[in-house]
Amino acid sequence: MKSIILLIVLGTSIIVSGQQKSQIYFDVTKPIEERVENALSLMTTEEKVALCHAQSKFSSKGVPRLGIPDVWSSDGSHGVSDEKLWDEWSSAQWTNDSCTAFPALTCLAATFNPEMSLLFGKSIGEEARYREKTILLGPGVNIYRSPLNGRNFEYMGEDPYLASRMVVPYVQGVQSCGVAACVKHFALNNQEISRGEINVSLSDRALHEIYLPAFKAAIQEGKAWSIMGAYNKFRGEHCCQSDLLLNKILKQDWKFDGVVVSDWGGVHNTDEAVNNGLDIEMGTYTNGLTTQGHFPFSSYYLANPFLKGIKEGKYDMAKLDDKARRILRLIFRTTMSANRPFGRFVSPEHSKAARKIAQEGIVLLKNENNLLPIPVGKYKKIAVIGENATRSLVVGGGSTSLKVAYEISPLQGLKDKYGKEHIVYSMGYASGPSLYGREEPSRLNADSLLNAAVEIAKTADVVFFVGGLNKNYFQDCESGDRKSLSLPFGEDKLIESIQKVNKNIVVILTSGNAVSMPWLQKIPSVVQAWYLGSEAGYALADIISGDVNPSGKLPFSIPKKLSDIGAHAFDKLCYPGDSVNVQYKEDILVGYRWLDTKKIEPLFPFGYGLSYTTFAYSKPSVDMSDLKPDGTVKVSFLLTNNGKVDGAETAQLYVSKSKSAVLRAAKELKAFKKVFLKAGECKTQTIELPISSLAFYNERKQVWEVESGSYLLLLGSSSRDIKGKVDVKVLSN
Repeated sequence: MKSIILLIVLGTSIIVSGQQKSQIYFDVTKPIEERVENALSLMTTEEKVALCHAQSKFSSKGVPRLGIPDVWSSDGSHGVSDEKLWDEWSSAQWTNDSCTAFPALTCLAATFNPEMSLLFGKSIGEEARYREKTILLGPGVNIYRSPLNGRNFEYMGEDPYLASRMVVPYVQGVQSCGVAACVKHFALNNQEISRGEINVSLSDRALHEIYLPAFKAAIQEGKAWSIMGAYNKFRGEHCCQSDLLLNKILKQDWKFDGVVVSDWGGVHNTDEAVNNGLDIEMGTYTNGLTTQGHFPFSSYYLANPFLKGIKEGKYDMAKLDDKARRILRLIFRTTMSANRPFGRFVSPEHSKAARKIAQEGIVLLKNENNLLPIPVGKYKKIAVIGENATRSLVVGGGSTSLKVAYEISPLQGLKDKYGKEHIVYSMGYASGPSLYGREEPSRLNADSLLNAAVEIAKTADVVFFVGGLNKNYFQDCESGDRKSLSLPFGEDKLIESIQKVNKNIVVILTSGNAVSMPWLQKIPSVVQAWYLGSEAGYALADIISGDVNPSGKLPFSIPKKLSDIGAHAFDKLCYPGDSVNVQYKEDILVGYRWLDTKKIEPLFPFGYGLSYTTFAYSKPSVDMSDLKPDGTVKVSFLLTNNGKVDGAETAQLYVSKSKSAVLRAAKELKAFKKVFLKAGECKTQTIELPISSLAFYNERKQVWEVESGSYLLLLGSSSRDIKGKVDVKVLSN
């Protein structure tokens, strides 16, 4: 006798006519793996293949017959992107998709505060959840190798340990909202020049010690549910179809059970895509954002060619099942999870979070004669000069371009803080329109803009110059690197001209990259302000006025000149390569590791940042000096706020080993702790350091190895400002 079974699970009704069928994949009380296997057993080969490739610019298919939803992704480096047309990059022109812009990730890294990273991840995750996204395409953790890289502003700086500590809570925050974080770009995507074909060569030590740790932390500690391959090649294979990166390192060594998503247009071959670890192919026949046009999704490498190969026996069915299994697992963790919370969009809480992160990330680089802070009411006439004071800095830049609900410009923030009657504005310089793929100079007369700005500066009590880079092509922008370390658009000349008529000048740099500062000795105050998002103007005014004490630290070194950086200390093959190959000749000596080891003085060192108060460190001590490789050492010290205002200091613990069997950097960051102290407050601080973190990657044995012998632990407020040292000895096993 036939029966009719009605299942009602989480509001979903399924009627199965005829013989009873298993519907465990709808039963959210069952373990995910049981649900995955059940769903897989009910799918046809065609349905499994359909999971593995795009069906639109930002989605791939589910299984409609079984009620399994599609996978929807969104760009989300520092805000959830607007909706796009089905198969184009153009905006769909919705009226309800304007997001909150959070600070760019260089700013987040500059907070040196994992709590801010968790707040960031949860906030942006809530916005993605509200917009019904399955995958948020971020965060980015590619290492800042060269200050010319156009996408550095999307990443977390030059140090693998800092990036590792900051990425884990970000991933956890996003995924707590039932949205998969997609960590990118795996791996070695450290330049935009020739990014689609450049073949990266480097040592195994550099790979494992510098360029992989943040990805590894995101996977093993953050438990990221997805990861995006990179455009470039590594040892001859495109990273989106690299057997070494995807199969061996990611899935075998790191036990990754999530989904590998290609970067858009990053797949080039069916055989390698099938066999070398890719799970979902997106954007084929588009080169990032530079090409759009209609190409049948059925012609993707993991579409009909894959299906044909399966049916002909060319490809093992187990390869297809593994991909489908991972994608189903992703869907059950997100869209079909019983515990998926509701999201929220452009909420007051998100505005507060964006402002707080921006405040903590702003770095005070110089403050001669305590020109800053400038309390409200101190000056009657304040000149604000510079295009970046009014220009939108959430648009442009490639895939990070956002459609925001609102954006408080620096000029607006300063007007609201000091009173618009006290503010006069002059543009000073002009960059031209924001176009993707080419430079477009401004039609405004540069001399006229400069002269007008100088006239205003003459009669002002103080000048706030708001400049830096922007999101134009060849600035902080995807698909093109910067052409030099210098400020663009004649800004150096403008700063020099203003300084000649007004000595009270604060230079505020909005950028995601280091810039040269030939005028530095003549300028009393310099602020690194990053791209601060929707609350930019308010956060900046909070710092300038002293309502908030700056506590940001540089997540990368600022060199005096480009050739001081390891990637630029050799020939062009080291950067940007010959358009075919690039060799990382600086090896493990990236950023401050190069500068410190080669004894090159930076303009501003990694980890550097001033405050409106001062902090004093006592001599550090350790709980034990003889250590075992599997042990932990506790470093203790007294930290005192000696000033008259509350503030925060990031204590940084570096490690040095002078006698080693392998090349070592002069010092490496291995721990840090951000401490908030009231004025005059003194507290004992303890930083725990696992001895395993002292290991180097043994290329011959292909394992991590802790050398026995003496190590020097260096406690400091930056990589160059060491406050105390202590020796420890690691015993042999």
